[in-house]
Amino acid sequence: MARTRSASNRWRYINPAYYLKRPKRLALLFILFVSASLFFWDRHTLVAEHEEEVSKLNEELIRLQNMLEELNINKGVSGGKMGKKDVIDDPINIQRREKVKDAMIHAWSSYEKYAWGNDELQPQTKNGVDSFGGLGATLIDSLDTLYIMGLHEQFQRAREWVASSLDFNKNYEASVFETTIRVVGGLLSAYDLSGDKVFLEKAKDIADRLLPAWDTPSGIPRNIINLAHGNAHNPSWTGGESILADSGTEQLEFIALSQRTGDPKYQQKGPEIDTSMFQVENVILQLNKTFPADGLLGIYLDPNRGTTSYSTITFGAMGDSFYEYLLKAWIQGNKTAAVKHYREMWETSMKGLQSLVRKSTPSSFTYICEKTGDAIKDKMDELACFAPGMIALGASGSGPDDSQKFLSLAEELAWTCYNFYQSTPTKLAGENYFFHPGQDMSVGTSWNILRPETVESLFYLWRLTGNQTYQEWGWNIFEAFEKNSRVEAGYVGLKDVNSGVKDNMMQSFFLAETLKYFYLLYSPSSVISLDEWVFNTEAHPLKIVTRHDQVQNYGGLDKQNKPVDRSRGRKEGRFVDH
Repeated sequence: MARTRSASNRWRYINPAYYLKRPKRLALLFILFVSASLFFWDRHTLVAEHEEEVSKLNEELIRLQNMLEELNINKGVSGGKMGKKDVIDDPINIQRREKVKDAMIHAWSSYEKYAWGNDELQPQTKNGVDSFGGLGATLIDSLDTLYIMGLHEQFQRAREWVASSLDFNKNYEASVFETTIRVVGGLLSAYDLSGDKVFLEKAKDIADRLLPAWDTPSGIPRNIINLAHGNAHNPSWTGGESILADSGTEQLEFIALSQRTGDPKYQQKGPEIDTSMFQVENVILQLNKTFPADGLLGIYLDPNRGTTSYSTITFGAMGDSFYEYLLKAWIQGNKTAAVKHYREMWETSMKGLQSLVRKSTPSSFTYICEKTGDAIKDKMDELACFAPGMIALGASGSGPDDSQKFLSLAEELAWTCYNFYQSTPTKLAGENYFFHPGQDMSVGTSWNILRPETVESLFYLWRLTGNQTYQEWGWNIFEAFEKNSRVEAGYVGLKDVNSGVKDNMMQSFFLAETLKYFYLLYSPSSVISLDEWVFNTEAHPLKIVTRHDQVQNYGGLDKQNKPVDRSRGRKEGRFVDH
């Protein structure tokens, strides 16, 4: 009974009637309840705030790790050299670079999701299309951009596709030019950056399929070839003639391929012609035999006789990259006597370019017009906006007076190209512009397909002058792309830069060139240093390798991608690393 009574006494403390008869104890209990509630509420708040703070710190840690990783990547791709602007990486540049990187991630992830392995993505309909015969053009074009931006996981997935799924044995009529600059160039650049031989082997495969295009009486290639059967021809609309830019824009890639593999066949002419000459270089040597005094060539070449025909002279479509490669082949060879003829031809062409320069009224915009015979056409393609960067890049090889003259011309042309963008409601440039007295510029063809040329020139001018104005211009253009071209599944061009109506194509060069040049515009100058790398016309960086003789002994590259000299004694033909 005693235990029953004791238990009953204990249970009375949880009976409300007990406290109603004892107000002081009720008040004490209430105070204890409120105090406990406040204590636990305050602790819950502290825990929540602590968790939020930990989350922020983790985010900051990840951001710093990414920055450190990016710095390590930058050091790796630059060879460790520092430029004059590298003392401090401007916080604004860091922020802008991250936004460009985000744009690349958005474009790439959309391609991965909707068009993996296809040549290009159609963002509006969320499907892939094979614009280049199913060679994975966007994927290959993006390899070096992914690597430079430090996007390792994406790069590795792309590498696995190249190793396991990339097949060039296709019954497809391929453009020799487009396949060279996008596929051969993209694979070689990925190899130069990563050292992964899978890229070099694939580059050899596709190059072997392109080589029959050079089997012509003059050595000037035909521009279309069947990748499976090796049958080459020119487009019917050219009247059987080869195109200047298409025929004169393979030097960097094929010379580099012979250097990397140690196999001269990519650079040497075919066996039916004097083998002391070079296959891709023979195009330049043939043209140099009858090179005009003004250095300007029509856009059509006769592949049988090796001569130019009566046709339009332009630094825009079908002419542009021929002049670019004259300069860049000289740079690729590290500006030695062995490649001096490239520089000399380029300087001659620049004299001709200056004869095509005009100024608009009333605003005095400097532009490059086109010429057919003696007739001048006051038209400039946006494609010709690569010229300011090219001219600035070539200025350093001239004397003081010419150098300043070249640089001033480059700056004036860049201002015009920037205004191609600023003059439209969308702040994106049309495909070409016409100039009329008293009216300055007006859009001709009004589409915009995400082209890189103006951004490319801004990149070179910023690198070479340190003038941050070019970075500001570039940022305005980037924001216009973000506003007008970014959609849920990638980026699209505009059918009309005035109305802003969108198209349904994300061009592969948007990832290869436009976004890469934007990224480098806000990166330290040691990232892909212009002292160590040269960009092909698709913005694929290739390592500069010093050339000393016209006839080379090809030894390939060692594990550090440095050239191996397998010659003995004073034998001719060595690639010597600078």
